[in-house]
Amino acid sequence: MRGFAIAAMGALVLAGCTTPEKNARYMAGHFKAQADLLTADGTLVGTGVAEEVDGDIRVIVDVKGISKGLHGTHIHAVGKCEAPDFASAAGHWNPTAHQHGKENPAGPHMGDLPNLNVGEDGRGQITLTLKGATFAGLMDEDGAALVVHAGPDDYKTDPAGNSGGRIACGVFKAM
Repeated sequence: MRGFAIAAMGALVLAGCTTPEKNARYMAGHFKAQADLLTADGTLVGTGVAEEVDGDIRVIVDVKGISKGLHGTHIHAVGKCEAPDFASAAGHWNPTAHQHGKENPAGPHMGDLPNLNVGEDGRGQITLTLKGATFAGLMDEDGAALVVHAGPDDYKTDPAGNSGGRIACGVFKAM
């Protein structure tokens, strides 16, 4: 019994040495992560939630306070959002090595999301399921980010759909 208690205590100490993001990759059960979307000046304009549901990932993006119109929205491969241009988030999350866009015969990337339609009130929301996506892939060693672009995604031009500059970015963090 004493050996079990010592082993359990050691496991707790080791678990405390990793980040919640890394722990999420190894835990059994329900996985969920949230990205707080910030503009280059640090203004919070929304959230994105990624949640494992029935072996896929459901993504919900909810914004408030960005310009009216369609905005390309993508999951990017690196969990970094350094202002002013958020280039640190790198390219789209693309574990299947496809080209960009649902209208591209060689696409889409796993990180390609529908355009976010923002109304007159500055609000917009999208909900979708990424079939075949894994939480372990999303929350890999360098994490992932959610990015909202200035213009609409054309759903075909590789690598980013001609969606313009990056206007908001958030790093997914395990919940």
